[in-house]
Amino acid sequence: MFYAVNSIIDSMPKKLIIKKILAALIVFITISAITVYYIKKPGLFDELKQTPIYVVALLFLLYISFIGTLAVINDATLKLCKKPIEPKESLQVTMYSSFINFFGPLQSGPAFRAIYFKKLHNVDLKKFTLATFAYYIFYALISGIFLLISILGWYSAVVLPAAILLSYLAVKSSARLLKKIKMLNLKFLPYLAAATLLQLSIQALIYYFELKSLVPALGIGQVLAYTGAANFALFISFTPGALGFRESFLLFSQKIHHIDSSSIVVATTLDRAIYVSILILIGVYIIGTNIQKQFKDLGQTINR
Repeated sequence: MFYAVNSIIDSMPKKLIIKKILAALIVFITISAITVYYIKKPGLFDELKQTPIYVVALLFLLYISFIGTLAVINDATLKLCKKPIEPKESLQVTMYSSFINFFGPLQSGPAFRAIYFKKLHNVDLKKFTLATFAYYIFYALISGIFLLISILGWYSAVVLPAAILLSYLAVKSSARLLKKIKMLNLKFLPYLAAATLLQLSIQALIYYFELKSLVPALGIGQVLAYTGAANFALFISFTPGALGFRESFLLFSQKIHHIDSSSIVVATTLDRAIYVSILILIGVYIIGTNIQKQFKDLGQTINR
C-alpha cells in the first residue's frame, strides 16, 4: 500500500529522517502522557465509556462527511489547475491520501496527491502548489475567525470581509503575485472557499458532539474557538493527525475556549479512536478493491 510513499522515503535527506524520528518520539511521549493522565484520573475513562452509542454513530457519519468534503476540496483544487477529474477518482485519491497521511511518514498525503496528479493527469506542480496554498489561506482565515468569535463575539464576523478586502488589495498591488494567480482558473476560487468553510463547519460539529456530554453548558463560541485552535496545530505538525501538537494547542488556548483539561483529554481520545477506526475501514476497502493495484502501479512509475 505504501509503494508510492516508500519511493519518497528512499530519497529523504538526513534532516527528514531526523524529523521522522522526532515525530515518533512526540507520538510516544503524547500517548504516554495521556495514559498517565487516565491512570491518575480513572473516572475519566468511565466518562469515555459512557459516551452514548448514538453519539458515536453520529460522529462516524460526520467524519465520513468530513472525508467527503476533502474530496470536494480536491476537486476544487484541480479545477483551479484547469485539470478536473471524475468525482469517484477524487474520492478514491482522498481516501488513500487520508490513510497514508495518518499512518505514513511525516504526513505524506499532500506529497502523494501532488505526485499522483502530476504522473496521471499531467497537473502543473506550480499550479497545484499555488491552488493548495489558496486552500491553506482559506483554512487559516476561517480558523482565525472561529478563534476571534470567542474573543470578540459575533462582531468578529466583520473581520472576514475586511480580511478578504485587504487580501484582495495586497494581491492587486503585487504584479508578480497577480501574474502567478492568473495561472489558475479563478472562477473556481469561491468554490474552494465554500468547500473549505463546509469542511471546517463539519469539523466544528464533530467537536461539538464530542464535548457536549462532557461540558453540558457548552457554547457555540467555545466550540468555534476550540476548532480554530485545533486547526492551527496542523500548520506546524509533522505527526499523524497532529498528535501531540493539537492537544498542546488546545491546552495552551484554554483561556480562549474555556474548556477544562480533562474534557480535552477525553474528547480528543474519543476523536482519535473514531477517526482511526474509519481510516482502518478505508484501508480494508483499499486492500479489497483494485485501488491498491492502481496506486502500486503509480509507485512503480515513480521508482522508474
